[in-house]
Amino acid sequence: MSAMFDRVADRYDLLNDALSLGMDRLWRRVVARAVGAGRGQLVLDLAAGTGTSSRAFIAAGARCVACDFSLGMLSVGARKPAAGLRFAAGDALALPFADGVFDAVTISFGLRNVADTGQALAELLRVTRPGGRLVVCEFSHLPVRRLNALYERYLTTALPAVARRLSGNAEAYDYLAESIKAWPPQHALAGKIAGAGWSGVSWRNLSLGVVAMHEARRPG
Repeated sequence: MSAMFDRVADRYDLLNDALSLGMDRLWRRVVARAVGAGRGQLVLDLAAGTGTSSRAFIAAGARCVACDFSLGMLSVGARKPAAGLRFAAGDALALPFADGVFDAVTISFGLRNVADTGQALAELLRVTRPGGRLVVCEFSHLPVRRLNALYERYLTTALPAVARRLSGNAEAYDYLAESIKAWPPQHALAGKIAGAGWSGVSWRNLSLGVVAMHEARRPG
C-alpha cells in the first residue's frame, strides 16, 4: 500500500484540495484547534503524508513529528523544512517512539489504512503521556440514509473519474471509496477507541458527517 501512496505523493495535496472542494483546509483547522497544542508541547501527527497537517501545530508554537509509512510522501514534505517539524518513517502498528513522550497524538484520514485499528489506537495510547490528548479525523457516514446513499454513489463513480483526470492514477481513489464505505460508523469507532484504553471519548460530525472527528484522553 505504501507504493500506492508513493505514486501520488507529488500531487497529493493538490488532489486533496480539488477532490474535497477545499474543505480539507477547514478540517485541518478544526483538528488543530481540537489538539490545542501549546508552545513547547510535542505532537505526533501519524499518517501525516507530506506534513501539510503538521504545519498547523508548529504554527501554534508546538513541536511536531510527522510520521508516515510512505517514504515518497515524507520525501515530498521534507523539501519544505520548518523549525519545530521533524519527519519520521514509521509503522502505525509498531511506532518507533518511547512510551509517554507526546503531549498529543493525532491521525487524519489514515486510520482506515492500517491493518489493525485496535493495535494502532493502542500504540498511540502507549506513546502518549498520561492526560495527553488523542484526535482522530476520518471520513465517515452521513446520518441521513438517503444522503449517505448519494454520497456513496459519488465515492464509487465520480471521485475515481475525477482523480483519474487529475492524477492519472485512479487506483488510490478506487481504494479510497471502498475503504470509506467499509469504515465503521461514528459510534462504532468511538467504541474501538474506548476499547483501546482511551477515556472520555466523544465525536462530532464535520461537513454533515462526510468527516467525523473523535477526541479522547489517556487516563491518568
